[in-house]
Amino acid sequence: MFSLSGDHVSKFQGIPVTPAKIGLEKPDISAKSKKLSKIAKYIRKKVLSMSNDDYRKSSIFQTGSFDLDFPIPDLIGTTEILTEEHREKLCGHLPARAEGYSWSLAFSTSQHGFSLNSLYRKMQRLESPILIVIQDTEQNVFGALTSCSLHVSDHFYGTGESLLYKFNPSFKVFHWTGENLYFIKGNVESLSIGAGDGRFGLWLDGDLNQGRSQSCSTYGNEPLAPQEDFVIKTLECWAFV
Repeated sequence: MFSLSGDHVSKFQGIPVTPAKIGLEKPDISAKSKKLSKIAKYIRKKVLSMSNDDYRKSSIFQTGSFDLDFPIPDLIGTTEILTEEHREKLCGHLPARAEGYSWSLAFSTSQHGFSLNSLYRKMQRLESPILIVIQDTEQNVFGALTSCSLHVSDHFYGTGESLLYKFNPSFKVFHWTGENLYFIKGNVESLSIGAGDGRFGLWLDGDLNQGRSQSCSTYGNEPLAPQEDFVIKTLECWAFV
């Protein structure tokens, strides 16, 4: 994280005050305020920049410890999976740029079909993190939050805002461990979220019919479903607008 040493403080606040100058010069409050404002903006930029590896490895991602109460978001669209309890628990783990927004249904297998191609098409104009919610044929609910919309790519993309979660048998969230940058990768045949050593945190096939969840080094997660291989009953993707 960014910190200020004594030398930096002196540099930002102007020439250090010496005993000889005390009482002889009137402080320039306006200039000091401007400099402090610049410092605050710089610190905020550092904190919010997800390209900063040190911050992405900080404890907030590793522990997912949030004690604040968040209002339950409004839904734009109809869900077949999410309950009020689901939404309430997930709210505490959203990135700051998604907080306070309504959740808008961007894709649903019930409405748009079981096709990864269709999912990608629905994401083309979205500039938002995406909440993926899956219910398998055994009624388990789990999924992922991706830092950006999903698209075809030859390489992994995304940031440390991405995470995995599950609700059964109890709610657990798995944040980025900092071990690698294998956040998201997709093509017409499959979508992968989290990887390492040939294992995938969440893997979906091109027909959005079958999936797999294994422990992976990206998120240090448990398998999201009781069995590594599962069959998708319903899949929904929500954007924050």
